Amino acid sequence: MTVSRVLRNRGDVSAATREKVLEAAQRLGYVPNKIAGALASQRVNLVAVIIPSLSNLVFPDVLGGISEELEDTGLQPVVGVTKYSAKREESILYEMLSWRPSGVIIAGLEHSPAARTMLKNAGIPIVEIMDVDGPHVDSVVGISHRRAGREMADAIVAAGYRKIGFLGTKMPDDHRARKRLEGFVEGLAAEGLELVDSVYYSGGSALVKGREMTMALLKRHPEVDFLYYSNDMIGAGGLLWCLENGYDVPGKLGLAGFNGVDLLEGLPRRLATMDACRHEIGIRAAQIIAGRSHAGLVGGEIVELKPVLQFGDTIRKA
Repeated sequence: MTVSRVLRNRGDVSAATREKVLEAAQRLGYVPNKIAGALASQRVNLVAVIIPSLSNLVFPDVLGGISEELEDTGLQPVVGVTKYSAKREESILYEMLSWRPSGVIIAGLEHSPAARTMLKNAGIPIVEIMDVDGPHVDSVVGISHRRAGREMADAIVAAGYRKIGFLGTKMPDDHRARKRLEGFVEGLAAEGLELVDSVYYSGGSALVKGREMTMALLKRHPEVDFLYYSNDMIGAGGLLWCLENGYDVPGKLGLAGFNGVDLLEGLPRRLATMDACRHEIGIRAAQIIAGRSHAGLVGGEIVELKPVLQFGDTIRKA
């Protein structure tokens, strides 16, 4: 019984005894049979984490926050990647729920009808992350992307830019980028402005695509004085292309991305961006799954975080 309590991290066991048990288990190469324990509880100590991408620098930070918060809970995150496909998300969710996890953390609010039904009927804590703009299944932790887009539009117009282009990826499958663009367009419209042009790329975020799209848009519309990118990766590529080709940034041409990734610290100039609160989103979602919620609620918690606009060196002073 003492060994069982140590290996399950349960019960009152002295530090000396715990250390002896763990040393013996390590020496023997012993791994407990979690499936046997799950037969009685109908749950395993796994947390299903479903995200759209690992190549996008945002999601490793989210996973870091989740892993950090679950470290001493006995819960273990297991990751599935949807590649922004609703059908793939549905398939991954089906497989993960069949293992009877202790909770689900899933990116976004938009799901297929079948996936939404599975989430509603799972009978375990569900936390949808990254977004708060729309109906949710259980708990939600994220930011308002529409508000983020509108705040960026307000800052750009206040700085005196008027001829604005948008460059985005994964549209419309990346619903959060779509909502930012909707908020951005609303913000421009409130000032009597509209986008001069938009360029989209269906592949993943990449520096090279940012360079290519920036070159294409500016060749079509040399009068454009600001470029708003759906994320920092393509924004960084665009910034490098503009500097290499002699553009006056931010005097004649302003630039901004989104997410606040660490990559920006290595650029010749700091790209304007918005911190998407990605690490804190991971932490707060894991706290809800582990029963450590700040609000003390059991289900139905709404946590809206506030991204901060970072002007960097690519928006001129208003």
